[in-house]
Amino acid sequence: MAEAERAAGSPPGAVQNGSAGGNLKDHPVPPRAVCCLRPIRARDGAPQLWAVPGPHRLWSVIVPVHNSECWLDECLKSVWEQDFKQTMELSIFNDASKDGSAEIIAKWKVKLEDAGVPVVVGSNDSAQPRGVGFAKNQAIIQSSGTYLCFLDSDDVMMPQRVRLQHEAAIQHPNSIIGCQVRREPPESTARYTRWINNLTEEQLLTQVFTSHGPTVIMPTWFCSREWFYHVGKFDEGGKGVPEDLLFFYKHLQKGGGVLRVNRCLLLYRYHPQAATHSVHEETIWNHRVKFLEDRVLSTWTSFTIWNAGKQGKKLYRSLSPANRKKVTAFCDVDEKKIAKGFYTFEESEERPKPKIPICHFREATPPFIICVKQDLTGGAFETNLSMLNLKEGRDYYHFN
Repeated sequence: MAEAERAAGSPPGAVQNGSAGGNLKDHPVPPRAVCCLRPIRARDGAPQLWAVPGPHRLWSVIVPVHNSECWLDECLKSVWEQDFKQTMELSIFNDASKDGSAEIIAKWKVKLEDAGVPVVVGSNDSAQPRGVGFAKNQAIIQSSGTYLCFLDSDDVMMPQRVRLQHEAAIQHPNSIIGCQVRREPPESTARYTRWINNLTEEQLLTQVFTSHGPTVIMPTWFCSREWFYHVGKFDEGGKGVPEDLLFFYKHLQKGGGVLRVNRCLLLYRYHPQAATHSVHEETIWNHRVKFLEDRVLSTWTSFTIWNAGKQGKKLYRSLSPANRKKVTAFCDVDEKKIAKGFYTFEESEERPKPKIPICHFREATPPFIICVKQDLTGGAFETNLSMLNLKEGRDYYHFN
């Protein structure tokens, strides 16, 4: 447990905070705020379920479940072990599980309620699951907490998680609060885990375009109910939809901040059955390109793509015609690619077909969209980038 409680190079309770500005006035939520659910109007005029005065719980732990019997017992035990249970509830939505998940839920409902933690259980009893987005939305609708703590049914919370993230959320009501994680098995996705745990405050906002997805991962999210409904519910498209990425992008577009509590507060499990594996890479790519175009390229008049290889060319081909015209060059370190002199966009219907120069990175002109993977070349790429004395978020963005 001591290892799980240690921050990676940060003092206890330290946070990394990235803020994109907000639409809500910054104010702490009163610790004794009470709430129940009834329909009222959200900010955009649409009817939503909302927190209003009445019988309450301050925190709702949101757990979607689908065929989770292998891990669910350990997951729910971690809810029971939270070190501040007095104002917490557990909201579970069982999405058409065919295994023993329902029996495990029933067992823990008794044990948690004996400990003073109300448990709300909803279910989809049809033959087919409706998907992670639907299950999370239903778990939120049936819950009553002022704050929402998301937990996947295959993960495990450390005892301090809810308390420490709540402390951060009070100070940052327009933010998604994440935390550091410990991967299980320990050596799985090592590069991804380092990225999750070590992004700087600024990088929580600047590195939102990479293939890694949200800069604080979904199973660590903690936010206010009010802010969740301001952003809007999860996409319910079902299997193959990156509902967490789409919500994260909407959150940023509405001015939300991103913060990480620098404590390891979650055991993040890797296994082949995880919902993440059902999302097609091309689907995520298309969403990333559109978000990059909307957030960054729309404000630039020209830019260089760093990588004259497969990924750089794929990005170029994926851009809108207007943004392709802004690409002044590809740059690279590979002499063979540089020696070609230019890249011809063969798929273009233009005549003559566009030819984009290829140059050495030292001769290229910023700003850059970088399509080179980080933490993969023994530091060579990072050394090359640092020698240019550029500022991330102004002179370049990563799109690896």
